[in-house]
Amino acid sequence: MKVTVELDCTPEEARRMMGLPDVAKLNETYVKELSKFLQGASSVEQLQNFTKIIAPMGEAGIKMFSSFVSGAMGAGNGKSSSTKKKD
Repeated sequence: MKVTVELDCTPEEARRMMGLPDVAKLNETYVKELSKFLQGASSVEQLQNFTKIIAPMGEAGIKMFSSFVSGAMGAGNGKSSSTKKKD
C-alpha cells in the first residue's frame, strides 16, 4: 500500500508545523559576520584556517557535506548517485 500526502505551504508554515525553532535572526547575524570576515581576509591561508574552525570535522566534514548536496541534487532530478539492484 502506498499513501501520498501533498502539503501546500510556505517554508515558514512548514517550520512551524514541524515545531522547528525560528533561526532567521541567528542566520542573519551569522551571514553578516561571515561577510565581514570574508571582506577582511587578505590571503587564502586565512580563508583555509577559518574554514577549518567553522566546519565540523574540518576538511572531511566539508567533503561529506559536498557529497550529500551532490546526492540530493541528483535525487531531485530523478537521478541517483548510486546504483540500486532491482529484485
